[in-house]
Amino acid sequence: MVAAYANDAHTIEAVNNAVDRGLIEATLVGDEATIKSVCKAENIDVSKFKIVQEDNDAKAASKAVELINNGEGDILMKGLVNTEKYMKAILNKEKGLMPPKAVLSHVTCMENPNYHKLLVFGDVAVLPAPELPEKIAILNYLVKTAQALGIETPKVAVISASESVSPKIQSSVDAAILSKMADRGQIGGAIVEGPLALDLAIDKESAEIKKMTNPVAGDADCLLFPNIETGNVFYKTNTKLANAELCAVVAGAKVPCILSSRGDSVTTKLYSIALGAMIANL
Repeated sequence: MVAAYANDAHTIEAVNNAVDRGLIEATLVGDEATIKSVCKAENIDVSKFKIVQEDNDAKAASKAVELINNGEGDILMKGLVNTEKYMKAILNKEKGLMPPKAVLSHVTCMENPNYHKLLVFGDVAVLPAPELPEKIAILNYLVKTAQALGIETPKVAVISASESVSPKIQSSVDAAILSKMADRGQIGGAIVEGPLALDLAIDKESAEIKKMTNPVAGDADCLLFPNIETGNVFYKTNTKLANAELCAVVAGAKVPCILSSRGDSVTTKLYSIALGAMIANL
């Protein structure tokens, strides 16, 4: 794994924990003096890491991407660099990590104490208003992520305001199309049902009351949200009001790209590294 501008304690501690657990080997791109100072303060053996000197955050992101393209890494991680500069390095048309016609999407995995299993969902951070072709890409990323977690045939709920198809609600129409595409084998590896309101996707009692008998209702592994607003509100509601644990990657590039917030906890960053490693090993 290559970490871009890994100058902060949270990133270095998370990477150190991942190395100790045998998840990764790590290269830290950043200011060497700062990295060594952080390691000394945190009592971390700096010799565990390969360090590549670059004291400018934007240049560090570009250097990290270059190392990936040179075959020196299978996972990219965001350190102290801001999201705009990190994404700019990934999206660079000449030197970035984007395959032709690829769609980038943010995929989150969540453990909520009030739900009986892990939930994989998107998009909450990258695609503001995905249209049908982008939703197909998101759906495929959700399925791939769930499979990396050991869920052989994920159950995917395509979320809208209601389980009834309404021509006036585009997310409802898109959900019906995605569901039918899966029925006909155009989307493989998953059971896809939609449109579904959120309660029907994750609450068995609500599904039983409304006589929803499909295998996804009340037992979804994956949630595909209609837009970034709904996904982002769901993400933040779960973290702030339900004490959910989360990890996330950006899918669609040549390698998994970890896009944790600079303020995320060491635990969240460690879980995200683990998720990236599992996807990279598929």
